[in-house]
Amino acid sequence: MNVVLSHLTDLLAGFGVTLQLTAIGFLGALVLGTVLAVCRVVPIAPLRVLGTVYVEFFRNIPLLSLLILVVFGLPDVGVTYSLFTSAALCLVLSGASFACEAIRGGINSVPIGQAEAARAIGLTFRQSLGSVILPQALRTMVQPLTNVFIGVALSSSLAAAIGVAELTNRTQQLTLRYAEAVLFFLASGAFYVVLALAGAGAGGWLERKVAIKR
Repeated sequence: MNVVLSHLTDLLAGFGVTLQLTAIGFLGALVLGTVLAVCRVVPIAPLRVLGTVYVEFFRNIPLLSLLILVVFGLPDVGVTYSLFTSAALCLVLSGASFACEAIRGGINSVPIGQAEAARAIGLTFRQSLGSVILPQALRTMVQPLTNVFIGVALSSSLAAAIGVAELTNRTQQLTLRYAEAVLFFLASGAFYVVLALAGAGAGGWLERKVAIKR
């Protein structure tokens, strides 16, 4: 156990990178997922097709495969990003497909009469979506989006495969140096558990805040 405590700063440094990847990945996925969800519900067929194709593609390609394609494939066509940027980009692209479905499910949970009422008083599609539908849909989106956050947080560990010095990568390096795989991975696992529980707790708090008071 002493060897883990003596290298706790290394694990904390890796955890800091994990937090950065998680924050960028989730916020980016939330923004892109919202755009995609709107595309999937607008009365414009090409946009609905575009949103569907995106979701089906990125939801069914393993994140590790996507990371390898971005890191080793894009340079072949003259596009190069840092390893950290590549990992964050892949988390956004992959996470957005799941965030889109969570948001679309929330939108579809709003009674159709709400949209009809918004149109009846002269609101445009954008106005009715932003002022009527999305605020009501938020109540049912919180828990699915919390799951997306946890998924992004745990998936960030795959960035170790391309050399990003996040928590799992640091743990692997320490394991190779000291041959204490069980201790180091138990310690890093504890960090992931804390992050996931913090996300779940924040999601539960937000869900209670937006719940309809009866």
